[in-house]
Amino acid sequence: MFSTYPGQVVVDHPVKVPIEHRFDPYVDNGGTLLSIAGEDFCVVAADTRQSEGYSINSRYVPKSVKLSDKTVISMGGCYADCLTLTKKIQQSMEWYHHAHGKTMSTAAVAQMLSIMLYQKRFFPFYSWCILGGLDEEGKGAVYTYDPVGSYERESCRCAGSASSLIQPFLDNQIYFKNQMSQKKTLTLDQVLRITKDSFTSATERDIYTGDYLELFVITSKGVEVQKMDLKKD
Repeated sequence: MFSTYPGQVVVDHPVKVPIEHRFDPYVDNGGTLLSIAGEDFCVVAADTRQSEGYSINSRYVPKSVKLSDKTVISMGGCYADCLTLTKKIQQSMEWYHHAHGKTMSTAAVAQMLSIMLYQKRFFPFYSWCILGGLDEEGKGAVYTYDPVGSYERESCRCAGSASSLIQPFLDNQIYFKNQMSQKKTLTLDQVLRITKDSFTSATERDIYTGDYLELFVITSKGVEVQKMDLKKD
């Protein structure tokens, strides 16, 4: 600095401005998941595309995992968090089996998942979870969650990047909202057709959903897995 006349000081170098630093541990890897409960079955479906921004990391990364013969979980969001959470659930179910000599019911897994998510509420898993399966009476059950563990049982739910496109369609075709016709019970074949049509149409508008569709059909006989091609561009 220098002085031009007594009492005046002029700074001859630029003033340093603080630089902001951020740490963002989360990333959205895209994808869409859906589950529909029937009278004696439940369908859990999800696409397999994993992306980041406008880049496709992989065309086949399953988002749904079979937990037991009556329970399947589907997750989307940050792939690393989903993978960690899935391993924690499987480990807890294994410990339960060793301690009690039986497999956890779908309702018990739903409650356990809620507790796991709530325990991480101050640094939550970046994941949206849908748990599908059969309850103690053999009826289809769908449990949906927010990132900190609040959950509820529903008849159908869609989550992920294309949820805003698919959920209104499900409200019309599953819940029969805004329809004058009487509500009816849908068969497994009808639910599978609605699910496939939902994803086929969503891929036309959502670039984060595509490649393949995996469907887990849960019945009293066990879990059957079906695979279908989706749009790949």
